[in-house]
Amino acid sequence: MSIRIGTAGWSLPKQSAGMFAEDGSHLERYASRLPFVEVNSSFYRPHRRTTWERWARSVPQDFRFAVKMPKSITHEAKLVNAGALLLPFFEQISGLGEKLGPVLVQLPPKLAFEEGTVRDFFGVLRELHTGDTVCEPRHASWFDGCADRLLREFDIARAAADPAKGSPRAAEPGGSAHLRYWRLHGSPRTYYSEYSEEFLQNLAERVRQQPETPAWIVFDNTALGHATPNALHLRELLQVM
Repeated sequence: MSIRIGTAGWSLPKQSAGMFAEDGSHLERYASRLPFVEVNSSFYRPHRRTTWERWARSVPQDFRFAVKMPKSITHEAKLVNAGALLLPFFEQISGLGEKLGPVLVQLPPKLAFEEGTVRDFFGVLRELHTGDTVCEPRHASWFDGCADRLLREFDIARAAADPAKGSPRAAEPGGSAHLRYWRLHGSPRTYYSEYSEEFLQNLAERVRQQPETPAWIVFDNTALGHATPNALHLRELLQVM
């Protein structure tokens, strides 16, 4: 079973720092225990290719970076005529080489599914990038058969999110059958709440139910430092080394 568990960003909270390597940069220490990280800073600002290359050099060979697509594409352009913005983004993150994991396309809550726009966008995206791609929609119109069929057509996974936004179906992975991706933001208080033992046990069981499908699980409840211990405990429950 291919399972990767990590957090949004590689900051190490004080309560968990002792469980990681003592020496090295924050990223190097993080990578001593967790096999992937989701980079959210790319949503707000571009990073030079040399920065991505430096990050890639500082982690083990089997480490992976999931990368969030810039808001200029998803929230400002709203996926329309985005080719000129996609090209420099993919050129920059190509600095990660084989350490590039899924690309995350998080959509604004008010962005409804419009088949023509979405088809054009993912068509251009697939011309530039054939690797793992995940979409996190948050409008109710994305959780019907038409949207899911289009995601499968382009081999785009739909992220499972907690708390679920737009529809109860948002709590379950969808789209591509080749990849499952969970984004756990913390509930009931987004970014702040710690996940309970019961929640983590239930999640572990859901992951085990499809052992043939790779699973990526990112904890985004980082505000009070709960993401790291939650991630480490889930690794124990799933016996992931």
